Amino acid sequence: MRKLTLWGQAWRQLVLFAIGIFVLFPIYGLLRMAFDGSLKGAATEFHWLPKQFSVQPMLAVLDRPYQSAQFSTILGNSLVVSFSAAILALVLGVSLAYAFARFRFPGRQSGLFIILLTALLPPIAFTTPLYILLSWLGIRGSLLALILVYAAFAMPFCVWNLRAAFQAIPRETEEAAYLDGAGDLATFACISLPLSLPAIAVAALIAFLTAYSEFTIGWLFVSKPNTVTLAMAIYAIVSTGAAQPWSQLGSLALLMSIPVVVIFLLLQRALLERMMFGAADD
Repeated sequence: MRKLTLWGQAWRQLVLFAIGIFVLFPIYGLLRMAFDGSLKGAATEFHWLPKQFSVQPMLAVLDRPYQSAQFSTILGNSLVVSFSAAILALVLGVSLAYAFARFRFPGRQSGLFIILLTALLPPIAFTTPLYILLSWLGIRGSLLALILVYAAFAMPFCVWNLRAAFQAIPRETEEAAYLDGAGDLATFACISLPLSLPAIAVAALIAFLTAYSEFTIGWLFVSKPNTVTLAMAIYAIVSTGAAQPWSQLGSLALLMSIPVVVIFLLLQRALLERMMFGAADD
């Protein structure tokens, strides 16, 4: 391995420092805005520190961040919808990905192309058929509708990501299990799934974030305040302009980021293993 010169190491550290500032500065701005009690509407000027430090915006958000809906209700809606959509997308995506990776059947290539095509199309293109379908089923205004819609949006990435993971598993490993008397289901559950856990963690995180952060499509399938999610509540504050203090917007965004950070910390080992696995393949 070639040893870096002092100048080479210095400019690399400088670039990394600039990238770190670029990433952390918006987070700092969010923290400053969340505890600035002087904001009566939208922020119009920048300050390094809050002009009037206050926890009142945080307390207001923890009470009722959107109309008559309580924070606990909105947070529960977001977590239920996001986790349920992620689980549904994973269950269907794992089985589809394994079938595409290990079996040969008519329409296999066409199916993969259609799944990829749905990932490339903007979600807004599916709003009309989804609206009609969910209205016909009678579930359009429920959380179940959001779960089904977000799971469908997360499915293409799950299928393609997990298909690559299953293809990276040597066939000899599965064939050895067959020789020991294991059936298809036992081989899949005891060999293929454990070896693909890093990729499953990545797919789970992406599926969760897809449902957790989406708000534009969700408004089409929500008609009551008690079915609003955190992302929708944040958009509602933004859409009011200066009618509502943006310190509450910062507080709500800060609270919304906590579950994501916790989930990332829980999955960080699997995510690092996935990145190292990909680097080893290269």
